[in-house]
Amino acid sequence: MKIKSSIENLRLVEKFIDDISMELSLSNEIYGNILIATLEAANNAIIHGNKQDSNLEVEIDLDKNEEGLFLTIKDQGKGFDFNNIPDPTSPENLEKINGRGVFLMEKLSDGLEFLENGSVVRMSFNTRI
Repeated sequence: MKIKSSIENLRLVEKFIDDISMELSLSNEIYGNILIATLEAANNAIIHGNKQDSNLEVEIDLDKNEEGLFLTIKDQGKGFDFNNIPDPTSPENLEKINGRGVFLMEKLSDGLEFLENGSVVRMSFNTRI
């Protein structure tokens, strides 16, 4: 699926994940993990990657096999230094309202990788479909 870079379009991402969950009869736990991680990735792509430029798009692709689901979220931005992300659990970051998206994606997915200088996020979820 492709969406324009507008926060309002996160509801379309949520519906996409809802539909996948129903189609594959995912457990509530796996559904919740996929939903939150994907919304975080799409939100980051819209805000940080595409700078909320509604002329730019975020692409979300789903692959599945017997091992699980693989979601790829791609923005049209320049990427970011994914090796230098502040730890949101450090005392100096605990009260900050931002900076937890990548942390959540890492904790909720079974695998997280950044490609193309950080403009592509690939997450895996072991669902044993």
